Amino acid sequence: MGRGDKKSKKGKRTTGSFGVSRSRAKIKARLKRVASKKKSTVATSSSKPKRAPRKKAEA
Repeated sequence: MGRGDKKSKKGKRTTGSFGVSRSRAKIKARLKRVASKKKSTVATSSSKPKRAPRKKAEA
């Protein structure tokens, strides 16, 4: 179970193939969801002011 294994995701990535464990349709759907979430969070986060990080107390 590693890079050479044709049935694992890591093996599919190294050989550059797609299959049951790494199907193109599932990957594209996941990327589409992530892209739509980023667009909605960017619009809402720009209106909020960012907080300054806390300074560590010196001992």
